[in-house]
Amino acid sequence: MARIRYNNIDNVSTDKTLKEFRQWREERRRKKKDYTYKVPNHPPQLAYLAGNRLDTTITWIGHSTFFLQYEGLNIITDPIWARRLGFEKRIGQPGIPIEEIPPVDLILISHSHYDHLHIASIRKLYRAGTTLVVPEGLKRKMVRKGFPDCLEMQWWQELTLGAVKLTFVPTQHWTRRTPFDTNSSHWGGYVLQPADPQKHPEGEEGKGQRKLPPNLYFAGDSGFFPGFKEIGSRFKLHVALMPIGAYEPEWFMNSQHVNPEEAVQAFVDVGAELMIPMHFGTFRLADDTAREALDRMELARAAQGISEERIRTLGYGETLVLHPEDRPPGQ
Repeated sequence: MARIRYNNIDNVSTDKTLKEFRQWREERRRKKKDYTYKVPNHPPQLAYLAGNRLDTTITWIGHSTFFLQYEGLNIITDPIWARRLGFEKRIGQPGIPIEEIPPVDLILISHSHYDHLHIASIRKLYRAGTTLVVPEGLKRKMVRKGFPDCLEMQWWQELTLGAVKLTFVPTQHWTRRTPFDTNSSHWGGYVLQPADPQKHPEGEEGKGQRKLPPNLYFAGDSGFFPGFKEIGSRFKLHVALMPIGAYEPEWFMNSQHVNPEEAVQAFVDVGAELMIPMHFGTFRLADDTAREALDRMELARAAQGISEERIRTLGYGETLVLHPEDRPPGQ
């Protein structure tokens, strides 16, 4: 039976020719880059994270891997603790060693590229009671790999898992793990919301209804596309985890990875209140450096007139605790 091949909105192509690959490799050989800047590691708050089932927290492990605590669930996005990707060594050490991650309830996969879907990492995190959520077209593979509690989602589909409403939203990207499975599964991001705001648990000492947690948007991997505005029109978002790296050379990468200026514009388009950058500084997937990505992001923030506190850059292992009353002011 022929495999389904998935597409982007408006059928935007990310295909590249062998000639273009060679041109990129030739450009890379001529470049002189300064890789002295490293994303700092922070001592993780392991005792707090192990005991927390109430606060909303965001801890950056590295790349697109976050440890999230949301509505009582421990959640991992795009887990990769690998020391190398092919010939490229990991630049930054994971913010929390994988063996010290608290028991995981939910693993979210944005797409099947090796820097977002690392089977060995999933094996170490997966346990009885863990649910794995993947894009449409990936479930069969993951069940075959030994992850029976696996759900797959289509764009705009909603699932309720525990007290969390999960929505799979579009991105502009592509997938491949072998020469024969290009775009045989889909790609996207996730929006996390409270499943039932009307039945939110009471706060301490019976003081009444606890304030709702912020709505989270994990953007996965994407080129810049009109879908960001559509996501913003469908959801009231408070926090956006947004990629800023792996964009150079831009003539090669722009259909599949936003550059820092586009990342800031995507943050504006989705209408979130707080942006946390990701997908930089961990692996050398393209020719840009972490310092370049951060500097360009900061210039774009200033050019857009966005206040400094609305973009929060985490170090590896750093935890941001989000209380409803701590939300930054809207635009």
